[in-house]
Amino acid sequence: MRINIKCSSAIHILLMIALLPDTHKITSEFIASSVGSNPVEIRKLLSSLKKAGIIEVARGPGGAKLKRMPKDITLLDIYNAVEGAPLDELIGVHTHPEQQCPFGKNISNILAEPYAEISETVRQKMASITLEQLCNRLEEMEPAVKV
Repeated sequence: MRINIKCSSAIHILLMIALLPDTHKITSEFIASSVGSNPVEIRKLLSSLKKAGIIEVARGPGGAKLKRMPKDITLLDIYNAVEGAPLDELIGVHTHPEQQCPFGKNISNILAEPYAEISETVRQKMASITLEQLCNRLEEMEPAVKV
């Protein structure tokens, strides 16, 4: 019932790619040391981001680069690239309520509209936040990161 860590890890990766393009070769090993993850997991995320057209990855130790400007990459783009579940499944309803109970047989219908509204609100908010905004925020917090 929550966005898993793949989305946060992908954002971490993209911040590094966006802010360190000329100073470091952005490899899965380099990223994994910052994320605190396994290079294999990082390569899976890089692959998903590549398939979504967000980055390009050179084979071997070539590193990764953004294919789009940070202002053109939203949190929703990143989420859609790496998460398996659509946002509509962000909040779930228990699957086996008692159908003879007036509460159990109606719970899905009661929650359908408010949960759809919540999902749409999350979708709109994620679409309004860009990688550029996150880069700016990181640069404010860590001035040494500025490129």
